[in-house]
Amino acid sequence: MAERKSLLLRLPPELVDELNRWAKDDLRSLNAQVEYVLREAVRKRRRVMPDAFETEDTDSGGDSE
Repeated sequence: MAERKSLLLRLPPELVDELNRWAKDDLRSLNAQVEYVLREAVRKRRRVMPDAFETEDTDSGGDSE
């Protein structure tokens, strides 16, 4: 199994309660739910960020119609 790092994370109790409810709905542990949410956020950011840079490059000149 791959090495995993520990992370101390301080969250407001209301957020922890909401994450616990969400985890229970998805049949995950709280830790697995937090990891899922973080992975999805990183995946979405990777998908969005290259488009932002592409738009800047495309708009900076070149042969447009």
